[in-house]
Amino acid sequence: MPLIRALSRFDRFLAAILLTVAVASVVPARGEAAVVAGWLARAGIMLLFFMHGARLSPEAALAGARHWRLHAVVFLSTFALFPLLVGTGHLLAPELLSPPLWAGMILLSALPSTIQASIAFTSVAGGNVPAALCSASASNLIGTVLAPLIAGMLLASSVPLSAHSILAIVLQLLVPFLAGQLARPLIGAFIIRHPLILKCVDYGSILLIVYSAFSGGVVNGIWHQVDAMQLLRIGAIDAGLLAIVMTVLTYGSRWLGFSRADEITIVFCGSKKSLATGASIAMVLFAGHAGLAMIPMMLYQQIQLMVCASLAHRYASGKDIAPPVVNLSAVGSSAFRTKARSPFP
Repeated sequence: MPLIRALSRFDRFLAAILLTVAVASVVPARGEAAVVAGWLARAGIMLLFFMHGARLSPEAALAGARHWRLHAVVFLSTFALFPLLVGTGHLLAPELLSPPLWAGMILLSALPSTIQASIAFTSVAGGNVPAALCSASASNLIGTVLAPLIAGMLLASSVPLSAHSILAIVLQLLVPFLAGQLARPLIGAFIIRHPLILKCVDYGSILLIVYSAFSGGVVNGIWHQVDAMQLLRIGAIDAGLLAIVMTVLTYGSRWLGFSRADEITIVFCGSKKSLATGASIAMVLFAGHAGLAMIPMMLYQQIQLMVCASLAHRYASGKDIAPPVVNLSAVGSSAFRTKARSPFP
């Protein structure tokens, strides 16, 4: 089945991330090797955003303007509800996590939605696929600029968004993205016809970023700064965050009078967060703490895919459903065998 084949791709990628973290923990890049790894990671980031810029169609993002109410709900969930929930949690219970982990959680809250996973889950569940394409594309187009700005404002007291950080984001993220948009007439169709190329760039870039970030983290004592209890807390916060957002989106879309197909699109597009964008921005904003900052994003990635797979199946069955309760023990025990459809972050 396509769902199982998609699952196997996710399992291999998750295993690759964990293996990369293990390699970085045992054989971290030091000295000149660390410099080379950093340059390769930055080059991977630039290539990643160039490829996504060449693939994304501004026309597709604008074509669904007639669904402006749907897009407004997804936009507010992605760039307002998430930051509000995480920012409030940080203010009320700052002692739950260390500052670098809270920084990663705040960055997670500011990230744009995914494209591939949002569209795939919407399709499986029987939602409004054209609207999902438009909404997810617009989220990525806008989020490239908005995500670091939101994170910078929320982290102003601990990780100020300096002129150097802004310049680094512009050079490493926005310039390649805009260059890809300009090159789209020449290479866009080729990239769309050969999705494996983009997947390889996605996978390779993230693995480079993870290795470079965790190498620096190991050198700086990352595993002395986070323990099993903190990992459990991060997982609980991630799961709770996803459950709250999905609940708000499900009942909110019904209260606003959206059709079932539009509700499905809102729930899936409004609850996703892009690991690719998050890992790239973390490398720019957090430098030596990037490894710690990526942990909340990597756990959220796994949880969101598991929950959305279950939810998509229930929607497809035609049941009148409520958002599923996230079982944290299941999350931990099924990291390598979850039945989830996950084309990629």
